[in-house]
Amino acid sequence: MRSEFFTWATYLTLLLTLSVSPGAAFAQTEYRYVTLDGGKMFYREAGDLRNPTILLLHGFPSSSHMFRDLIPELAAHFHVLAPDYPGMGNSDAPASGDHPLTFDVLAETVDTFVRRMGIGSAVIYMQDFGGPVGMRIATLHPDWVRGLVIQNTPMTLDGWQPARLQAIQAASILKPVEKRDAAQARVSVATDLFLYRHGARDPGTLNPDAWVNDALALSDPDKRRAMTDLQLDILSNLALYPKWQAYLRASHPPTLVVWGDGDPIFAPRGADAIKDILPSAEIVHYNTGHFALEEDHLDIAKRINNKFGHSSQ
Repeated sequence: MRSEFFTWATYLTLLLTLSVSPGAAFAQTEYRYVTLDGGKMFYREAGDLRNPTILLLHGFPSSSHMFRDLIPELAAHFHVLAPDYPGMGNSDAPASGDHPLTFDVLAETVDTFVRRMGIGSAVIYMQDFGGPVGMRIATLHPDWVRGLVIQNTPMTLDGWQPARLQAIQAASILKPVEKRDAAQARVSVATDLFLYRHGARDPGTLNPDAWVNDALALSDPDKRRAMTDLQLDILSNLALYPKWQAYLRASHPPTLVVWGDGDPIFAPRGADAIKDILPSAEIVHYNTGHFALEEDHLDIAKRINNKFGHSSQ
């Protein structure tokens, strides 16, 4: 009986092995830390180092957790890296002091992280805050970019919902204390829930783990301070739009734009404006919200794999 059991066990193991996808051995996500500038930076990693790297840059007030469903779908085709920015997710917040956290600092930190990982080129996936981080890196290292995936992060002013853009521009004339109070009010779980639910096809099917994970960071006073600093630095991104547009026109990187049209902050026009700047860009609109991966990660992953995966190179 014992030998018969092992015979069947061996057969079942072989059957299961043959039934999984060829990249399953690389699908497991590892959770790691690296120390940069004295602070711990958290990141997720998956896939085969011999494949092209895809760098996943998250939005506000999220973290690499927003890619939890996407990563396993990409791991058979890519070496996947998804860091948490300083002051967000599981990464340490910068020490408080005279110098607030800025998007320039985030980009420098991610640039250092990529170098530390020994990455010479990558596809850059950018969502929300990931756009200002990724585009700073892309314009600094245009020869480093294998391609771009742009999700709900604009490159033009008309990519913003008008009311939100007007509020950002109007806040620039407020006194510093008033400006910070207004920005800090947006760094909240209520804002997070609004971003997840508004425009979603079926809010009742959204995984609450997403905003529960964000809520942990939002409950940390140092991380709320860091995220407030970044809210106050959004105008610096708008000033760089002409530079980013010039980069797209000059370097014409392979580009896939995936856009949740129900986003309460970024208008669908933001996706089509990228097509105007870069006619070769592939544009896909989704009937979902700001965090499009919550409902459409499978289709987005398929498009990324087909366009940028090792078999398409």
